[in-house]
Amino acid sequence: MERRAASVPLPAGKLPVELLDRLLARLPPPPPEVRLGPRIGEDAAAIEVPAGTLVVATDPITLTSRDVGRFAIVVNANDVAVTGARPRWFLAAVLLPPGTMARDVEALFQAMAEGLVAAAVSLVGGHTEVTGAVSQPVVVGQMLGLAEGGRVVETGGMRPGDVLVQVGPAPIEGAAVLAAEAAERLGGLEPEVVRAALRAVSDPGISVVEPALLARDLGATSLHDPTEGGLASGLHEMARASGVGVEVDPAAVLWFEPGVAVCRALGADPWATLASGTLLAAFPSERAEGAARTLGERGHRAAVVGAAVEGSGVRDRAGRPLPWPERDEVARVLSPDGSGGP
Repeated sequence: MERRAASVPLPAGKLPVELLDRLLARLPPPPPEVRLGPRIGEDAAAIEVPAGTLVVATDPITLTSRDVGRFAIVVNANDVAVTGARPRWFLAAVLLPPGTMARDVEALFQAMAEGLVAAAVSLVGGHTEVTGAVSQPVVVGQMLGLAEGGRVVETGGMRPGDVLVQVGPAPIEGAAVLAAEAAERLGGLEPEVVRAALRAVSDPGISVVEPALLARDLGATSLHDPTEGGLASGLHEMARASGVGVEVDPAAVLWFEPGVAVCRALGADPWATLASGTLLAAFPSERAEGAARTLGERGHRAAVVGAAVEGSGVRDRAGRPLPWPERDEVARVLSPDGSGGP
């Protein structure tokens, strides 16, 4: 069975979890200065250096060709911030398809510059290239930050009894990407709903840097920003990394209504749709309500949505399992094989 599966083409998106787990298990052990290395559910690495703990993360932007410069900065900044470190330095490998005009590159770098200013991050290096290896602009970003006092918050820090807080609704990034890339299939929606989805990258926005750093200060035991595979994958990644189960209350989940409307129009599941802009934070039970209240008072919409329990996997309060998506809904809906129809 495993040999047969090895000969089946992989779908677009993240590698299947079990395959990635096997690949990581074959790597040589990291040196002792690596505090946090490659693991399922962890989005950044943490390395001890003389000045403290260096946190590094890398992510490509591949699901859209729109505003990739800004996306690359925010997505990678989020990955660093959910360790409790403030993002500071950014590198970018910019790959451009043949036929790219100078004005296209100028627009990409202008968006990147605006993103750098908004995130208070400096571009410190990278690479640019026109290549036939890509059919649309691709930006592979690398973000670095320094953990204050050496404290690193791991995705895998959740323990049974911890309470889970959602900060920011979902799906925000998925709404913007689908509204831009599948606009011709959204004619049945009110124009204002589509416009709200299109501007979702800036309103309500996909950065979780400030709420993540605030959650760190409020005593979070685990932080995670759901991206590919949406809120459902984010919950599973937290549970898997922490070695616990998660019980979630679907009625308490915060939804970005224009994103939900776009998903419904395209036959997509909002639970499994690209969810940058949402933060998942676990707190000791005695701190969770106060943390959610403080986050809300600081302008970050927050709600208690679940808890860590003994066991594994993710289920609702009635014990029904919430499946771990095999593929992000944005990738499925936009796939060229026609499988993305409603």
